[in-house]
Amino acid sequence: MPRSIARFIAFPLLALSLAGSTLRAQEGFFHSWENRVRATSAKQPSWPVPVVAPASTIVQLARVDFIRQYTSTHTLTWNYDNGKGINFIPFARTEFDINLPPYIQHNTPKAADGAGDIALAAKYRMFAASEGGNYSTAVQVAFSIPTGSYKNGTAAATVTPSFVGGKGFGKFDIQSGIGGVLPTSSGNTIGKTILWNTVVQYRVGKYLWPELEVNSSYFHGGPNDGKNQTFLTPGLMVSKFKLRSDRRDRLALLVGGAMQIATSSYHSYNHGLILTSRLTF
Repeated sequence: MPRSIARFIAFPLLALSLAGSTLRAQEGFFHSWENRVRATSAKQPSWPVPVVAPASTIVQLARVDFIRQYTSTHTLTWNYDNGKGINFIPFARTEFDINLPPYIQHNTPKAADGAGDIALAAKYRMFAASEGGNYSTAVQVAFSIPTGSYKNGTAAATVTPSFVGGKGFGKFDIQSGIGGVLPTSSGNTIGKTILWNTVVQYRVGKYLWPELEVNSSYFHGGPNDGKNQTFLTPGLMVSKFKLRSDRRDRLALLVGGAMQIATSSYHSYNHGLILTSRLTF
């Protein structure tokens, strides 16, 4: 066979072989990732992520929230996405979050609409057990970048370390977390904020998880120095609707909602309606 003909035949075969090897490598990568997510998720409680409060478990999902807030002056503000995004489990017991900038619509001529800040977060689940022990603990560090437009974000980058723990008792569970929003620049004017969130959840039937949250913020320095803000937040999570019949397939839909009601003398808004949707994968 002439050498030119042999090359003409060999090159497509080599290309097909390389393409097949690449495809198998990609399939192996995603298959290993899915197995790792299933294995690490099986070692923790199956509580749904609360509507507002951070979870003590780690999750892999895409999330979108919408908030409609009313102030004491009857001003209406819409927060589209509320800084949510995509949560990954790249390693065992580890979660990495990419939180996209929210879009804030003020519906008042005194404030300009625009995007908020982008944020990244890393969470490590220290100790956990599934329904046998029914508990979970995690530490998290979040970092926000001041990308907001028209003062819809913070005036400085912040880092937020936090700790979250939870314990279940049959169909009932309680989770609580504390953290601090700390500016990274010394000359900032926004001050520091301590965040404390507690949620109780109860499973009703197969899908319903009514919950009650307490969401508190304590301000130190900045324009709200010495003030605190607390919301009582009754809500409901509906979890979860499997989108495929395969039991091992993680693709599922979760939806929920809650109403934040201000209970402190200082509050940036009176109440806020929250709608949330999540897609596990």
